[in-house]
Amino acid sequence: MNVRRRLIPAALASALGLGALTACSSDSAATGNTDKFDVVASFYPMAFLAEQIGGDHVNVTSLTEPGQEPHDLEISTQQRAQLEEADAALFLKGLQPAVDEAVAQTGIKTKIDAATLTTLEDHGTGGHSHEGEEGHAEEGHAEEGHAEEEEHARDPHIWLDPVKYAEVAEGVGKAFEKADPDHAADYKKNTAALVGKLNDLNGTFDNGLKNTKTKVFFTNHAAFGYLAERYGLTQEAISGLDPESEPSAARVRELQEEAKADGVTTVFYETLVSDKTAKTLARDANLKTDVLDPLEGITDKSRGDDYFQVMEANLKALQKALGAK
Repeated sequence: MNVRRRLIPAALASALGLGALTACSSDSAATGNTDKFDVVASFYPMAFLAEQIGGDHVNVTSLTEPGQEPHDLEISTQQRAQLEEADAALFLKGLQPAVDEAVAQTGIKTKIDAATLTTLEDHGTGGHSHEGEEGHAEEGHAEEGHAEEEEHARDPHIWLDPVKYAEVAEGVGKAFEKADPDHAADYKKNTAALVGKLNDLNGTFDNGLKNTKTKVFFTNHAAFGYLAERYGLTQEAISGLDPESEPSAARVRELQEEAKADGVTTVFYETLVSDKTAKTLARDANLKTDVLDPLEGITDKSRGDDYFQVMEANLKALQKALGAK
């Protein structure tokens, strides 16, 4: 849900400091600018976690509007002020560089980076096309700059794997308990309920994708690496992790040949970016098209109203495309 609050320029926010910004709260600085635990989330998957775990005790604001492609988000002055006023920021470092920078510059006490709550993997891509961020440093043994480059080379789309998303949920729950101890029992209960639903979803995907005619699927961009790895599938992306990047002619020819070899029937596209390249490939290779939603935002085009509904729609689309038995 969106929170209405008095917004002030970022420069003034920095000058006054977090304590001054929260002085008008009903209780103390720990409650932010409202009488609830005020959380600013970077984009939908983080906002969904905050709402599910926080329940009635939180006000959640998403920095990414519904229908906005999150990778290209730029932070406004008002949004910087929102971050300064919040009790917690929940974000996924490496997905939205502008958010990473804004959070780092705020005096907010509770900064929850979802990337630290599970293990990110390199699925053979070069990150979000940030020049110079190739990520060749060895983990844990690099200088700070090189470690940051490697972090950007890792696939951030962890929420599309229910198991990894559950790991993140558990970490967020613990962070909420620590930051707002008065409601810790409710956060713990809500987290357990959410993790249980994610475990059930994992079981549904596992059973639904066990027996299929093919294990290969084509996507518009490489968002589904964790999902593919979890359920023994192979994702072949037209583009890399960046949904706006254009494939080379050689890559298109390679996909056309692979479609024949592996019995691929469908090219998946998504709702928040252009479907032109996916549909062109499908036409040239005589393939079908369908939506596989990376769940970076919920809009009126989404096949469901929340994370679970859209994930179930994704499962049905995969079952149809892969020839589930």
